[in-house]
Amino acid sequence: MTQNTPLSPRHLPITGEARQRVLSAAQLRAHGVSAAEAAAQCRTGGPWQQPLPGVYVLHPGPPTGEERLRSALLYAGRPPASGRRPDAGPESGYGEAMLTGLAALALHGFAAAPPPASAASIDVLVPRTRRLRSVRYVRLVRAAEPPRPGEMRGLPVAPVERALADAVAGLGGAAAVRRLLTEAIRDGHCEPAAVVRELSRAGVLDRPHMVDAVDALLAEGRVLAENRLYDTVRSYGLPEPLWNVDLRLPGGPYLGGVDAYWPEHAVAVVLDTRAPRHSGPGDDRHQEEYEARWPAYTAEREHLERLGITVVPLSPKRLRDAGEQQAVVVRTALMAAADREPAAYVMILPR
Repeated sequence: MTQNTPLSPRHLPITGEARQRVLSAAQLRAHGVSAAEAAAQCRTGGPWQQPLPGVYVLHPGPPTGEERLRSALLYAGRPPASGRRPDAGPESGYGEAMLTGLAALALHGFAAAPPPASAASIDVLVPRTRRLRSVRYVRLVRAAEPPRPGEMRGLPVAPVERALADAVAGLGGAAAVRRLLTEAIRDGHCEPAAVVRELSRAGVLDRPHMVDAVDALLAEGRVLAENRLYDTVRSYGLPEPLWNVDLRLPGGPYLGGVDAYWPEHAVAVVLDTRAPRHSGPGDDRHQEEYEARWPAYTAEREHLERLGITVVPLSPKRLRDAGEQQAVVVRTALMAAADREPAAYVMILPR
C-alpha cells in the first residue's frame, strides 16, 4: 500500500519498501528537501523521526528491524547524494560500511542471534580511517582491511566468520559464545579453521571462556567433517573402508591415525581439521606449539608413503563444496594400487 506523507510545499512519495522509508540527509537533498524542512517534519508529533545523526525515518512509528539496519548503514556510510536514486542498491547508499556482529549473523540465519528489531545494538564494520563515533544503537567496528561484503536483503553484510569474531568480541557470556560457534559449524555456515583465524585476528582467543568454546567448535567441526566423509564414500559408491584406525608396524613404532583405510589397496584418507589456536602478538608460545605440529604431521605422512601406503589428505571444505570431485580423487588412488609395489605389512588397531 502506498501512502504520501505531506511535505510542504511538495509531496515526497513513500512506498512500503524500507529503503524508501529510511533516507539520509544527502538523499533527501537529492529529492529537493532541505535540512530545515526535514527538521520540521521531525518535531514532536510530526510525521518523521531522526533516529541517528543525518538519517531520517519517514514515518512516526517505531522503526522496523530492517529500518534500523538501513539507518545504521546510512549513518556509518554517510553516502553522498551523487544524484542517484535512494533505491539504487547498497553499493550506492552505504559506501564501504557493512553489517557485522550479531546483526549480520541474524541475516545469515543464526537462531542464536537476536532479530534486529529487538537487538540492543547494531555493529557496523567501517574502514579504520572513517572519522565517526558510535552513537545510540550503532556500534562502529573498525578494520584496517575490511573484507569483501556479501549482500542479503539488499544490504552489505560481512562474511560469517568475520561477523562471528566481531560478535564474540562484544559478548562476555561463555554460553552465548558457545551457542554461536556451535551453530556456525553445525549448520554449515563456515569452517572451523576460518573461524579460529578470525578469532585470533580479533585477539579474543586468550579470554578464559574462549578455551572451552573453541574446543567445542573444533570438536563439532571434526564430527561434521567425519559425517561428510561417510556420506562421500557411500553416496559415490566407494568401497567401505575401515573407519578411524591407528596404524603400527608389527613390533615397531606407531605410524599414526587415519580416518579411513582400505587395507587391500593400502590407501588411507586423513581429514585435515587442524586449526591455529593462537597467532596474534603476545601468543608466541602457543603459535610455536602449533607450528611444531606441522613437521610431525609431515613426517608421519612421509613415513606412511615410504611404506607404500598412499595417503589422501582431504579438507572439510573440499568435502563440502566438491564431494564428487573428492570421491574421484579417492577412487583414483584405489585404482592405482594395482600398479604399485605391495605395501609393507602394518597392524591395524581401532582408534
